[in-house]
Amino acid sequence: MEIRNVAVIGGGTMGNGIAHVFALNNFTVHLVEVNEELVNKSIDSISKNLDRQVKKDLITEEQKQNTLKRINKTVGLDKVPIDVDLVIEAIFEDKAAKLSIFNNLNTIIKTDSIFASNTSSISITELSALNRPDKFIGMHFMNPVPMMKLVEIIRGYSTSDETYRTIKSLAEKLGKVPVEVFDYPGFISNRVLMPMINEAIFALMEDVASAEDIDTVMKLGMNHPMGPLTLADFIGLDVCLAIMEVLYNGYNDSKYRPCPLLKKMVAAKKLGRKTGEGFFKYDK
Repeated sequence: MEIRNVAVIGGGTMGNGIAHVFALNNFTVHLVEVNEELVNKSIDSISKNLDRQVKKDLITEEQKQNTLKRINKTVGLDKVPIDVDLVIEAIFEDKAAKLSIFNNLNTIIKTDSIFASNTSSISITELSALNRPDKFIGMHFMNPVPMMKLVEIIRGYSTSDETYRTIKSLAEKLGKVPVEVFDYPGFISNRVLMPMINEAIFALMEDVASAEDIDTVMKLGMNHPMGPLTLADFIGLDVCLAIMEVLYNGYNDSKYRPCPLLKKMVAAKKLGRKTGEGFFKYDK
């Protein structure tokens, strides 16, 4: 099937980035939020990010304006058009909340439309159990979406080959590099990345080195562009903890045990950049 009309559920960091990329590539986008204030905030973020691309001569001012025209502000799931070809859910990492969205949309959206989740760790098979499992797939974009090339395409247990081929081709049309991944906790990106971050937090907790020095070792010694603790702050410590808990519960293996310091910092609401303090301090 040809996809031209896309609904993005959730206008946060990931959702507005996904809407940005689709609209820039000539797709009609319905950006869905729970109220007008949030959807306007999301559009404002997209506009500012497009301005950065204009300043870098990556796009023209005309492309920016046309991109914004392709994004329809949509308040409430009941306002999502019945004829959208693809629904991409991009809310916070909560299985029950995601299931509720798909359960509601399953009765609204035409039956041949594809459902996708941008989840970074939750089982695609479990999300798809009651909602068109053959047409359900994971599209895990990387942050920031307009810049990062990778998209993990996650096949649930019942995802059809046709659905996979359609979404793989779609990712390529967006200028992304799709990687096929099967449905196991953490997929590939977070199954490899999060234990490294978690181990860096253990090293900090055990006073092996300071946060600055742990990051310096990984940047200068391993050629990482960003240290693991800075990256954790960028991702959000609450998100890191949620993913570690998915890994720990999914594999029942102690090597995925979330570091107590990570749990304590999340409890203290020291979540990284978004709260102004995590392993480092930031201007809010």
